[in-house]
Amino acid sequence: MTRVKRGNVASKRRKKILKHNSGYRAAHSRLFRTANQQIMKALKYAYTDRILRKRNWRALWIVRINAAARFYGFCYSKLIG
Repeated sequence: MTRVKRGNVASKRRKKILKHNSGYRAAHSRLFRTANQQIMKALKYAYTDRILRKRNWRALWIVRINAAARFYGFCYSKLIG
């Protein structure tokens, strides 16, 4: 089996990770291993926070609808239910 030299592919991969982490502090923007860990953590938080954002907006809408409903003399549960 022939030897595989991954210099070009590996350096492109590392450069892509380090470019993404350009605004991070200290080793998180300079060293590949810590930068890679940081980007994984950041992507995980981004995914979770996209879900939480929808939850927060829904809660805000419910509060606003409830306030408007109470202005007219009934509550949110009666309006929706």
